[in-house]
Amino acid sequence: MDALYPRLLVRDFPASVEFYRGVLASLFGVEPVKVVPEASYANWDLDGQAGLVLFGRSMIAGTVGTGELAAEVPAQDRSMLVFKVDEVDAAVKVFTQYGGTVVAEAQDRPQWGPNLRTAHLRDPEGNLLELQSY
Repeated sequence: MDALYPRLLVRDFPASVEFYRGVLASLFGVEPVKVVPEASYANWDLDGQAGLVLFGRSMIAGTVGTGELAAEVPAQDRSMLVFKVDEVDAAVKVFTQYGGTVVAEAQDRPQWGPNLRTAHLRDPEGNLLELQSY
């Protein structure tokens, strides 16, 4: 049962699919289960359950009646996707290879947890991502 999973609402569906297709395959060996361009929908499963879904922002805006509102406003981030990886520095290279942008270089964060190392990036849509190993 897919009880809870992230669904990112994206403006540039093709670019987002290619970004997540590349990093999820390279780092975790996960391929998309379904990519439906005409519906602006893609999903990746992990162990038979939904792991990540991309959905066109305009599709949901039309559904919930927010299509006339501004798509962007300056604000602090409200959410973040976290990826546990074997090696943060190597994972940063993979994410940037597929279009991610580093916003905080890889560093040890002992104040957050023993042996924790993180890096922070943005995907092509500007979503905040954390790579972590511990």
